[in-house]
Amino acid sequence: MFDYGILLYPGANRVYADASAGLLRAELTVFGEALRTPPAEIGERRIGGVTYVTFTTAEPLSEEDLRLLSNLSSLYALFEFSGDLLRPLEIAPLDKLDSDLLTIQKYPGKTNELFTKLLLNVTLLSRSRPTEFLDRPLHVVDPLCGRGTTLNQAMMYGLDATGLDVDKRDFEAYERFIKTWLRQKRVKHNADSGPLRRHKHRLGQRLEISYALDKERWKAGDARHVTFFNADTLTTDELLKAGSADVVVADAPYGVQHGSHQPDELARSPRDLLAAAVPVWARVLKPGGALGLSWNTHVAKRDEIAGILGRAGLEVRSSGPWEGFEHRVDQAILRDLIVARKPA
Repeated sequence: MFDYGILLYPGANRVYADASAGLLRAELTVFGEALRTPPAEIGERRIGGVTYVTFTTAEPLSEEDLRLLSNLSSLYALFEFSGDLLRPLEIAPLDKLDSDLLTIQKYPGKTNELFTKLLLNVTLLSRSRPTEFLDRPLHVVDPLCGRGTTLNQAMMYGLDATGLDVDKRDFEAYERFIKTWLRQKRVKHNADSGPLRRHKHRLGQRLEISYALDKERWKAGDARHVTFFNADTLTTDELLKAGSADVVVADAPYGVQHGSHQPDELARSPRDLLAAAVPVWARVLKPGGALGLSWNTHVAKRDEIAGILGRAGLEVRSSGPWEGFEHRVDQAILRDLIVARKPA
């Protein structure tokens, strides 16, 4: 048996840091389904006063395994145990851009960027082709994108991303931020923004960005794309082609934020919003694609969310690690996630 330990990323958010070891254990189990040698005996160990998430394998981790595990959301360093010693292993995260793309923005209600990465990871790994995101730029859609944390994480992975949000202030804040960031980092890009119209009706505003990871790719036309629609999430299937998204990920509302106008009143209940929106989101999802949601369990039970996903024709992942993602955000929010796949 081969024995490994993961040193956790030192989180600035104390509440999330306290939950991170348990979340990483569940995430590692999901990753394990795509590894050549699944991890066993996943647990925790205190070494030198520091907590490590530990696991064993029947065979040494392959280069492909290390490449995948390098993207665990809270992984800071990976070691192989050799007696009483820790031997560091070379990790190769998929990250294509500087990490401050995720950390610079600070505002009330921002979803923790490590949790955003976790939700995206487990959703990508729930596709019928779970590791495809390592080699091909998939299309990520966040239909409740707020100020774009998911869009930025998709950019970090070199993926294409589309977001929708009804809040004009969030749209404008993201537009200011991403244009400034790309310019200051000297990333080759084009940005176009203006009114968003369909069938002669104005739905909101749009921001469309094309960028390349280096000058050579820009010259070759190898660009990635980020689009933000300041529009009602229930128009997702009007703005995107059916079967155009590889994954859909969203952090469901805890109150009025990220609500949907239907037709004149802002939907406050995540249950009501998801009941109306999930069938819309499912239509833009490719067969074999996956939809991942996080939500506050104080306002909706897991079986209610699972029922909404099931009625939209999606297959919910359940039991095992999928029951291990619940964690406290604050006194009013106990967050969980759920992932479902669209039949191929």
